Amino acid sequence: MNEVRKVVITGIGVITPIGMGKDAFWQGLAEGCSGVGRVDDLIDLKDVGAKIGAYIRDFDPLQFMDKKRARRLGRSSQLALAATRLALDDGRLDLSGEDRDRIGVVIGTGIGNIEALTENYDTLLQKGPGRVSPFFVPMFMPNAVAGEISIEWGLRGPNYGTVSACASSNHALGLAADMIRYGYADVMVTGGTESVTQPLTFAGFDQMGALSRRNDEPARASRPFDKDRDGFVVGEGAGILILESLEHARARDAYIYAELASIGMTADAGHITAPDEHGEGARKAMRMALERAGVRPEEVDYINAHGTATPLGDISETRAIKRLFGAHAYKLAVSSTKSQIGHLLGGAGAVEAIATLMALDRGILPPTINLENPDPECDLDYVPNKARPAQVRVALSNSFGFGGHNSAILLRKI
Repeated sequence: MNEVRKVVITGIGVITPIGMGKDAFWQGLAEGCSGVGRVDDLIDLKDVGAKIGAYIRDFDPLQFMDKKRARRLGRSSQLALAATRLALDDGRLDLSGEDRDRIGVVIGTGIGNIEALTENYDTLLQKGPGRVSPFFVPMFMPNAVAGEISIEWGLRGPNYGTVSACASSNHALGLAADMIRYGYADVMVTGGTESVTQPLTFAGFDQMGALSRRNDEPARASRPFDKDRDGFVVGEGAGILILESLEHARARDAYIYAELASIGMTADAGHITAPDEHGEGARKAMRMALERAGVRPEEVDYINAHGTATPLGDISETRAIKRLFGAHAYKLAVSSTKSQIGHLLGGAGAVEAIATLMALDRGILPPTINLENPDPECDLDYVPNKARPAQVRVALSNSFGFGGHNSAILLRKI
């Protein structure tokens, strides 16, 4: 099959700290809710400076799977399977009538089910190797999520995982789209997931100086582009999207949210954790997405920013936008939903893509909350503190990761 096909999004499922399912998630975004709170009642953070996170307290895996299945899955896999079920229901995809050899799965995650590692290592030290779980390896491996989804629904098409830190699920979306675009599949289940609410993870990020320590004001802690930002907030969640060829979607009369038109991918090739000072890799990734989709810079209406609230990252991304878009940078809207749900790491790109899709679909821009004292170096329209109506036809969603990974996906209305 040699033709290049258009790829559209027909189903979305999302599990986040401000809502489960697209409607609850969108309501939380539109109302400017914060999912950030103290988490030291859940995990031991006694000697860790940062004690806040965006944790999903009302998630019950037994609403989506039986007890035996849940027991053999790590939390990030549980979140992903739950989001997949929601996405399939939302897309009204009747798998009984589909060729499952032509349906694939690509899922991004930054770390995998880290609790499987920490818990089994403790068991090894305290009780010996004979007490390590036989499910440890299949629970921990980052590609487990894609495998578990294919097993649950019998999907036999292309199947793999992407691991590129905070760019993981954006890469998953772009590569899954290419599976359809170039004829390897007709439908793809794709997205990302992450749950790393463990003392080890918090301690590691905190020792780097990456986390906010605004412990006494958790809801105000994640403040992208604000002069008083002091780092990101660890979040958890999953976002799953159903991608189809345009022909396949129309043949079954599916509701089409938007076209996933392209992805741009680059590397900074500089520092393992710090972004390029001028955002050159980010600029090139966004430019690549525009060029591959045949979109002019002035056609872009909205950018869902990576916007982590780190001192260097927000300035670098702002510079990248201004260098690429020139005068138009001051006419388009930019916002960071991490201000509300924290940083979902490997799951961030997928959940933020869903937020971007909802902005296109509902004509409302999600806000950047906690933007009270704008950084003079961050002088764009970040939709501060309150959602607002807007007609959005073309949007970018950015995700950048440790390792110098840069990704930007372009979504547009059909």
